[in-house]
Amino acid sequence: MEGFQQQFIISVFIILLGYFFKRTKILKESDGQTIARIVFNITLPALVLVTFNQMEITLPLVSLIVIAILFGLVAATAGFFVFRSADTDLKGMAIMMMPGVNVGLFAFPLVEAIWGREGIQYFGMFDVGNAVIVFGLCFFIASYFANGSSKFYLRETVSPLLRSIPFLTYMFVVALNIFDFHLPTFLLDTAEIISGANMPLSLLLLGLYLNFSFEKSWFPLIGKYLAVKYGTGLVLGLSLFWLFSDYPMLANTVLIGFILPTSTTAVVYAIRYRYNAKIAGTIVNITIILSFLLIWVLASFVAYH
Repeated sequence: MEGFQQQFIISVFIILLGYFFKRTKILKESDGQTIARIVFNITLPALVLVTFNQMEITLPLVSLIVIAILFGLVAATAGFFVFRSADTDLKGMAIMMMPGVNVGLFAFPLVEAIWGREGIQYFGMFDVGNAVIVFGLCFFIASYFANGSSKFYLRETVSPLLRSIPFLTYMFVVALNIFDFHLPTFLLDTAEIISGANMPLSLLLLGLYLNFSFEKSWFPLIGKYLAVKYGTGLVLGLSLFWLFSDYPMLANTVLIGFILPTSTTAVVYAIRYRYNAKIAGTIVNITIILSFLLIWVLASFVAYH
């Protein structure tokens, strides 16, 4: 337990260091775009290659893909029910931001610190289903309410998935394991070295993106959104945590996965479809802080049980 607490303190320190660099103008928030490209296209795929190498494909691991997709559908439905009477723009934005969560950037560095490589395997499979939700369902909701049309363009939904390096890496390493094919040792050793940068860069990036300025008029919308997001996540997460008690890592993944921050892709969709991107960005920032605190509480609870 002492090591677990120490890892959280280190994580908080690195995040605050990133925020300090931004405030002192050593780094700019725009520099985060470059760091994000490095994380998503280089260090995260390297971590996936090393972690998933020779992974045994089990039912609990595969089930996480389905669980993540079902959770996204339930979260979107809850959002639609709560925001059904809101203005079209606000309704579209709120529902669009409800299903997807931030696994690769936010969860992986914390999960690696708490549960090691086994945790990365489980959350990686959860992220496969989450990617389908983020690039499929969230995209569809954003475009539907923006255009007032029910037209669905499959190419525009599938294309982001096929351009996502982490998602393609997941598919690649899972295929390797299914066919019992192993990557050369030299390649794995190289990936091992590169993957070591994933945790500090991801946490530093979170600090760069922290922003505490927002308008008071946004409080009702943001408050309702947070209540629905975390209320749904906690109720479902705790229920499945007890249901899957015979499979500890599966239970932990569901419990933590359901209360992860809102996907940063939501801000991209908000800009593309002319929603209020400032509110979207504020919500993402608030969920980063709340999720971090909740994970600390829940992970402490898990460690004692």
